[in-house]
Amino acid sequence: MNTLQHNDASAAKLRDALVDTLCANKMITSPEVARAFRTVPRHLFVADGTPLEVTYNVDNSVAVKRDPDGVIISSTSAAYIQARMIEQAGVTAGMSVLEIGSGGFNAALLAEIVGPDGRVVSVDIDPDVTDRARELLEQTGYGNRVDVILADAESPLPGLHEPFDAILVTVGAWDLAPAWLAHLAEGGTIVVPLRMNGVTRVIGYRHKGDHLVSISSEVAGFVPMQGEGARDERVFLLPDAGGHHVKLRFEGDLPVGLDLLDGVLATERTEAWSGVTIKHGVSFADLHLWLAVFMPGFCKLAADEGTDLSAERKGWFPFGAVHGDSFAYLAVRPLPEGGGSEFGARAYGVHGADAASAVVDQIRAWDGQARDREPSFAYWPAGSDRPEFGKDTAVLVKTHGVATISWPPAASAAR
Repeated sequence: MNTLQHNDASAAKLRDALVDTLCANKMITSPEVARAFRTVPRHLFVADGTPLEVTYNVDNSVAVKRDPDGVIISSTSAAYIQARMIEQAGVTAGMSVLEIGSGGFNAALLAEIVGPDGRVVSVDIDPDVTDRARELLEQTGYGNRVDVILADAESPLPGLHEPFDAILVTVGAWDLAPAWLAHLAEGGTIVVPLRMNGVTRVIGYRHKGDHLVSISSEVAGFVPMQGEGARDERVFLLPDAGGHHVKLRFEGDLPVGLDLLDGVLATERTEAWSGVTIKHGVSFADLHLWLAVFMPGFCKLAADEGTDLSAERKGWFPFGAVHGDSFAYLAVRPLPEGGGSEFGARAYGVHGADAASAVVDQIRAWDGQARDREPSFAYWPAGSDRPEFGKDTAVLVKTHGVATISWPPAASAAR
């Protein structure tokens, strides 16, 4: 429990202000969810020493546990995405809900919503996390309203014989475990932060025949899954002359011939610009997703302090692609008239111009085929009757099935 001394009246005031903001921004759309957020004291579930202003900020997640290298492996998610996921799942009174990834606060919210006739089960692989969740739930009056289980949810959970009306996965998942689908009731909803080549969408899925189709999606990031369902990134280091590194991070197999990039940061940088622009304050998160699923050689970038890229952080985004002996990454430059930016690419390597052009081609493709159009997602478990997917559908092969992403044609989007 957060032992930092708080004034209860101040906490209640900030909690109400948080809910007012979530409702105004349509992150909360049902009175049941609003009531739960006004009732459950979030500040009693976050890490020790967390100020109220941080706890009750719409966008702040709060780290709960880190690994020996300081990487966050458990956290209290930002309030906005907790609200959206509960709304995505359609949780109402009397429902049974399975939460995969414990912490306490989210389970308490669910218990408030489902009420005495419902059921909430929260599962986590980490005994520190489950012990803490049980303690906090007990201290806040929810100990007899939530069952906390220590288990790897990748496998079927023992003793849970009745299916659940809703499943909320609160960690970043690379795939949908068959056990989750086996625990889902007919007509139920599973909400999962699905990693798709390094880019995450929180997708609400329901069954349609032998596969699942999306009913909603949100943009958010989560700590990655642990246990049997974990999928580690592969990192390739590009050293510069000063001994610092640019890291290329791949979710899938490493491209063939990465050794051709040796010394690439010492080459002259090139750039290309797309003519595609965006106003300040407008989201272009679906461009990241488009690049991740359609651009060959896609990777995410991270630059050490001291590299040239680190000095230009406002001019680029951590999405790029390897192109033989060269690599390029998404860049922006301000419009001369102000008020927005133009998308483009910068690149290193002997064939940097080709690498930059390949990124620009995808930016233009996104602008013409997907911009301002909501993508739809589907998941086809192993053994399902998959159709022939068209060239406009991105297909991601997973361990237990296939995930697909498609955007509506321009004519359909305009109707």
